Amino acid sequence: MQPTATDTAAGLDAEIKRLEKQLDEVLSLLGALREENRALRQRQDHLATERANLLQKNEAVRTRVEAMIGRLKTLEHGA
Repeated sequence: MQPTATDTAAGLDAEIKRLEKQLDEVLSLLGALREENRALRQRQDHLATERANLLQKNEAVRTRVEAMIGRLKTLEHGA
């Protein structure tokens, strides 16, 4: 027995509904991934800024320590 036009149309309708459901799932996942990507980029920017600030502070402390060492050497040679 061959499928009728009604059977074929019903099968196509079912396939279209399945594909629509998959497309909705993909679009939902895409939205979630875009949001996650945005959050990760924001976090990366924050961490880069924080790193730059820490490097700047580290350099300032290094300069101060070197100056103190220089003063201590001067005091040591003067005594």
